[in-house]
Amino acid sequence: MSCPLCDDSGWKTIDRDGRPVVVRCECWRQASAARLVAAARVPKRYQHCDLQAFVTYDNDGLQRAVSACRRFAEQFPVVDKGLFLVGPPGVGKSHLAVAVLKQAILTRGARGLFYDVRELLRIIRSTYNPVVKTAEMDILRPVMDGDLLVLDDLGAEKTSEWVEETLNLIVNTRYNERRPTIFTSNFEEKEDRTDPDSLLSRVGFRMHSRLYEMCEFLEYDGVDYRRLEPNAGADDLSKLWKHQARQGRVPSRTAGPAKAQLRQQDGRSDLKWSGGRAGS
Repeated sequence: MSCPLCDDSGWKTIDRDGRPVVVRCECWRQASAARLVAAARVPKRYQHCDLQAFVTYDNDGLQRAVSACRRFAEQFPVVDKGLFLVGPPGVGKSHLAVAVLKQAILTRGARGLFYDVRELLRIIRSTYNPVVKTAEMDILRPVMDGDLLVLDDLGAEKTSEWVEETLNLIVNTRYNERRPTIFTSNFEEKEDRTDPDSLLSRVGFRMHSRLYEMCEFLEYDGVDYRRLEPNAGADDLSKLWKHQARQGRVPSRTAGPAKAQLRQQDGRSDLKWSGGRAGS
């Protein structure tokens, strides 16, 4: 059915101070936003995600993360930092990241992209196959130049020199150009700097420093949403969260002592938190 206002031309006539003026029709804006969302590569599993649909409960860390995501989405593109969502699997990190991305696209017309880090690396590797007609920079350029990028599950990829160089190229380019990025990761900070399951070990010293200057870190625990009944609400989540705490099943996240330890020079003057030396 054609648009009754513009007959699918994308333009409509309005009256402005007694004079007819031609302006863009709402249907054109909606169609344009829909195309941008479709081009963002959001997986089907997350296409329904938005900030309004995210169910919160009596969990201070989670509520702080949701508030920060709402604030970022409302202020975009006038933001100083991206976001880094850190927590165990199932606590809603990907939902929040996609929700912010979609809102930036729909309300600001942003050019956005979503990539699971492992999938992005797989696609880049595929360009080395002579049968594939896509060049490496055809994949990398939109990732580095997009108005807003979501890199999901950082640290889950198998580490190698090529992986580190490729991810550092992406992160460093966006860092230098001050393009906001949203990261999610299951890997937390740990007091033992050599722990292979710490965020520092998974991403390397150089990127680790960049991330803390690029992003507001939002680290939290919570109930695994994937294990809940479809109709579970805030009260059910709150009860499960309190029960989890009573049973001692809440994972211990990094607190002040570990962060204080990582602030120390330790022979690497560029490894700092927010405000770390740029260009190192």
